[in-house]
Amino acid sequence: MTQFVRIGSTPYMAFDKGGSEKSAFLRARKAEVQYGRQLRKVAQHVGDIVRGLYNPTEATVTSAIEQALTRYSSTIEAWAQSVGNRMVTEVAARDRKAWMEVSRRMGQSLREEIDNAPTGLVLRERLADQVTLIKSIPLDAAERVHKLALEGITQGRRSNYIAEEIMRSGHVSRSKADLIARTEVSRTASLLTEARAVHIGSTGYIWRTAKDTDVRHSHAEMEGKFVPWGSPPTLDGMRGHAGQFPRCRCYPEPVIPLD
Repeated sequence: MTQFVRIGSTPYMAFDKGGSEKSAFLRARKAEVQYGRQLRKVAQHVGDIVRGLYNPTEATVTSAIEQALTRYSSTIEAWAQSVGNRMVTEVAARDRKAWMEVSRRMGQSLREEIDNAPTGLVLRERLADQVTLIKSIPLDAAERVHKLALEGITQGRRSNYIAEEIMRSGHVSRSKADLIARTEVSRTASLLTEARAVHIGSTGYIWRTAKDTDVRHSHAEMEGKFVPWGSPPTLDGMRGHAGQFPRCRCYPEPVIPLD
């Protein structure tokens, strides 16, 4: 349902998810699932490396695990580029499709403005971030193994506890992979929406949530509120727009100037 709002003396148009018509800017769930599936492959290999090398009777084996995980991080750079690019490209195509639907209702001039939006920088930054994050999965696992080994030495932790925690490295890496997938797909979509909206003169957006019991209280309180692009709110000690927080399923619904 199209709704009209007035900010100051300027009339704007927004697209209300609450009506019979779903918003064009709903989060990219399919891209998130596909991205998560790829990142969990890295987590699985982290677990394979640890299980293949770890022997609690050998004091120096954790060093070999750290080295192997660090090497693995270096070898997956090209793969990370490909996987990250696929995610960013899919989210960008979905975002453009949403904007084309908006422009269909508002005219050819808006379509031309959307096509000329400066999204290239956002896409390049997003891809670079994905490569760094993907490579961080084995690097974080290596750091965790190192810390656990130090705990055994400096804090006198029981050897069976250290062994169990080291063997959980694949599970911990999987949790990180899921966090990256959910956070980064949503963040990419939100940043692309922001870039195009600001380019066509939008001053802000309507904050939308998933409207279910899993929505964080602080985010639920933002539902339906107008947020200026230049003033992202601070929620739970973090600052950002809808969809740009860790595991955030919210999204910005741009408010578009009618002129």
